[in-house]
Amino acid sequence: MEILIVSPSAAVPNGNSNTARRWASELADLGHEVRISAGEDEGPADLLIALHAEKSHQALANFRATHGAPVVVALTGTDLYPELSPTSLASLEMADRIVVLQDKARARLPDSARSRARIIPLAIPNHPSLPGKDRPTDDFTVCVVGHLRTVKDPMRTARAARLLPPGSRLKVLHAGAILEEKFAEEVAREEAENPRYQWLGRLDQDDASQLIASSNLLALTSSQEGGGCVLSEAIAADTPIVATRNDATTSLLGDDYPGLFSFGETGELTTLLLRCESEPSFRTRLLEAVQLHLDACRTARKQENWGSLLAELFSMPSAG
Repeated sequence: MEILIVSPSAAVPNGNSNTARRWASELADLGHEVRISAGEDEGPADLLIALHAEKSHQALANFRATHGAPVVVALTGTDLYPELSPTSLASLEMADRIVVLQDKARARLPDSARSRARIIPLAIPNHPSLPGKDRPTDDFTVCVVGHLRTVKDPMRTARAARLLPPGSRLKVLHAGAILEEKFAEEVAREEAENPRYQWLGRLDQDDASQLIASSNLLALTSSQEGGGCVLSEAIAADTPIVATRNDATTSLLGDDYPGLFSFGETGELTTLLLRCESEPSFRTRLLEAVQLHLDACRTARKQENWGSLLAELFSMPSAG
């Protein structure tokens, strides 16, 4: 089967482009021919997967008008939060199936769309060659991995680190491109004033994965996430996580995950950072909590995955 994935282009690679590549690999492993387009590919395909209901709307409409093949719309974080736009809703009307990355996203869909929605959590990546955390260092490293834009609240971890006691060894390593110009000044000021903070700029996917794997902790401070790609990277690397409480983090980590804090609450994050640095048993508790919920996610993914979705659409044997 020929499958076309439409993933809108971005100034720099982001979570959506990473998701598109992961799905292309999974579908190829199922024996399908897959190509990824930013929207300009109007050639025929047996299936269209449109990643981002808003930005892929025109490509979706063109495909529907030209080809008779099924279409799947995959909703991203900016589709779902704060709410679905009229354009996104119009894309959903054209979809044979709708894919969301976490279970709480389904509740944000209109009633008319929920029966067509399937939850396909991101698979946990396998990076057998990544370095461990046993490299000699005097620092307790906390990585922040994400492009700098308002929804990510990207400077929150740096601000929390400022409140740590003088004896703390914590260092914030921040990887990501500046997508909103206001953060250029903030980053420069933070590096000048905060000795605990270092901005690494944009990293490619392999280097970002290595950063996560070699860090003692990952901090995710976004107001909302679609599926939390960076969380799955941290889980794969056995790196403990502290994160804001939102639909994606609670779906993947659990509502009672002990490393969650309220969005924008610097003091709560500082408390978690200090506890992670000073209490190895707490870091172990975070990893154990992730593993328990991860087992449940993997069980759910055996029921809903790309193999089972294709089986629904084309009446073929499911690989899941």
